[in-house]
Parts: sequence; C-alpha cells; structure tokens
Amino acid sequence: MDRAQKSEQVASLNQVLSETSVVVVTRNLGMTVAQSTQLRVKMRAAGASYKVTKNRLARIAAEGTPYTSLSDLLTGPTALSTSVDPVAAAKVVVDFARTNDKLEIVGGAMGDTVLDVAGVKALAELPSLDQLRAKIVGLIQAPATKVVQIVQAPAGQLARVFAAYAAKEEA
Repeated sequence: MDRAQKSEQVASLNQVLSETSVVVVTRNLGMTVAQSTQLRVKMRAAGASYKVTKNRLARIAAEGTPYTSLSDLLTGPTALSTSVDPVAAAKVVVDFARTNDKLEIVGGAMGDTVLDVAGVKALAELPSLDQLRAKIVGLIQAPATKVVQIVQAPAGQLARVFAAYAAKEEA
C-alpha cells in the first residue's frame, strides 16, 4: 500500500468515524474469508459496516473525531464495526460472536464514552431505533383506537337491539 492509498484510506475512515454513532472494536483470531463475508452481509443488512483496518491508520483517522479514545483498544488484528443506529453494529457483532469463537469483542465507543466488552453487550440488548419508533407509534395510536371503540360501542349495541327486534317480529 503506497502513501496515496494510505492517505485515502485515512480520509475515508475519518469521514466514517465523524458520521457514526457507535464503533465496536473486534479482534479477528483466524476467521476465514467465508466467515468474514457472512459477518459483512449481516452488517449491511442491519445498516452497519465492518472494516478491517491497520491500527496505525485507524489511530490517525480517529484524530479530530469523538473516537480518539479508541486508540488504546487498537492492538493486534482488529476490525471496526460502525453504524449510525446506536445499537445496530453492537447487536450484529454480539450475535455473530456467540456463534463464532474466532471473533473477539475488544470494546467500543459511543462518542466520547468508551465501552468495555460488558458495555457493548449491554448496548446490544437495547431495542433498535426502529423498534423504539414502532413502540412510540403504538403508544400514540392506542388511545385513539380506544376512543373510536368507545364511541362506536353504543351505536353497535343499538344496531344489535334493532336487529333483535326485527328478527322477533319476523318470527
């Protein structure tokens, strides 16, 4: 990798770190290409990304972003998982690490807050942004549907009474 490629990679990684909400640092302990591809596919499906980077270039790219504190975690064969959704990357990495012993979670960060392994696992337990939005919409809709049901109930009862009288007179 020549100097121009390195500077391009640093600029690209710096932009990603500036726009992301969470970074999870993992250590690859002999993952195969198929396993790595499988992890990348799951990450893309969740709206996250997974990138194996050189530690020195990642440290340089983290300068000027909220993730400068990650430099202590960048030792050995590491990779960075990032996502705009605060829990997407953590969920995918934790789920994949459960089934694959060759992926080790080192830690992570949410902005200036550094997370240890337990912090990343706790973050993965939280509901995603879409799930939270769905709950809020459900909570907002619930009172409206109950009001409609209450308003329609007397009319429905009245209709059933008229139907019963009509059936009685026909018989």
